[in-house]
Amino acid sequence: MYSITSESARHPDILKLIAALDRYQGELYPAESNHLLDLAALPDTSLILMVIRDQQLRAVGCGAIVLNGDGTGEMKRVYIDPAHRGQHLGETLLAALEDEALSRHCHTVRLETGIKQRAAVRLYEQCGYDLRPAFAPYAEDPLSLFMEKALVEDVRLAAL
Repeated sequence: MYSITSESARHPDILKLIAALDRYQGELYPAESNHLLDLAALPDTSLILMVIRDQQLRAVGCGAIVLNGDGTGEMKRVYIDPAHRGQHLGETLLAALEDEALSRHCHTVRLETGIKQRAAVRLYEQCGYDLRPAFAPYAEDPLSLFMEKALVEDVRLAAL
């Protein structure tokens, strides 16, 4: 059993997961194609950060959406510890992040991911993200893919 909660980007468990993600991406891509963002440096009002914890309350995954203030957000720092992959935690995490983004008036989520992260690309595609051209502040990069998803409220809930 896992739980997903909002937490501070400064929490030691989050910092540990982000460090593991940075090491992984550093092995795959050159520095100029690694678009790392220090989530702890962002104001809390522009950040949605969630962590997945197992039954022993160990952090096993995380992800964030940076809100741009114009109804858009950028998915950042999505990572599931390799020992916990294959349990649909990524899908659950993205849904939780998207729900919170929508509740904060974010209607579109964009992301940049690397072409060598095939599982991540599959996850985003399965969760409704479509390919799109590069968006600011990014430039086209042969090692990057850019994706986007329009968030919509559940029609059944809107009808109530």
